[in-house]
Amino acid sequence: MKISTLLLRLLLVLAGLIVVLPLLWTLLNAFKTNADLLVSTPKLIFTPVWDNMDYVLNRRSVARALVNSLVICSWAVGLGALLGVPAAYVIARVKNKVTREAQFFALSLRFLPPVAVAIPMMVIWLGLGFYDTRFALILTYLSITASITIWLSVPAFERVPIAVEEAARVDRLGPYAVFFRVALPIARLQILSAIAFSFILVWNEFLLAMMLTTSQARTLPIIASEMSQLGMNVPWGILNAAVVLLSLPPLVLLALIGAGMNSAFSRKSSQD
Repeated sequence: MKISTLLLRLLLVLAGLIVVLPLLWTLLNAFKTNADLLVSTPKLIFTPVWDNMDYVLNRRSVARALVNSLVICSWAVGLGALLGVPAAYVIARVKNKVTREAQFFALSLRFLPPVAVAIPMMVIWLGLGFYDTRFALILTYLSITASITIWLSVPAFERVPIAVEEAARVDRLGPYAVFFRVALPIARLQILSAIAFSFILVWNEFLLAMMLTTSQARTLPIIASEMSQLGMNVPWGILNAAVVLLSLPPLVLLALIGAGMNSAFSRKSSQD
């Protein structure tokens, strides 16, 4: 084995440890008592307790916030993909001033600080009577999911060979059939990654949810932040349990996409 290959593998292992170790440490702390947490020397061997998880899971506000987060994020990501993927295909294939401006506009939405969006949206939803509703958060999050999907899907469609689409047109496939049967299957892995990234962004969104909700449509990040205000002594075990619950849906989604990518690459390798 070459030294450069060995160093690269060691670097990848180190990067993986940097990412995984904080997650494992948070998971361990979720099952510790405060007596095990508030010590000068961290404990790796301890008696696990379910009290922190039980407190988090049995709170009615947590269950409501979890449902709100799942409904709001799913709708926002689904609508963002429904609008963003076809728009990205048009931008990738039709090169003119309008599509260039549309691509730059989608990217510019990510340059705006969240507070620049939250304040006018709060005024709008208050005026329309939709403040503190799932509908308001879905449409607000749609600006994030659609822009991210467009931004990351345009390069995916640009990598699709034009010759393949031209061959499909020779076989008398219409524009919609070319998109759904040729371009979309080829670019699907990158598009799934873009959709997953947009889901993670809106799932963890805090400022917009804090300013656009009060009680009915609060999401899980808002409830998790409120658990640090349970008393003078910070309940570290409960906070770690809330972080674990908050992290599970994105991790499950990424695991499913990773499994799908691995299976797709395995099929491709077997065909080759």
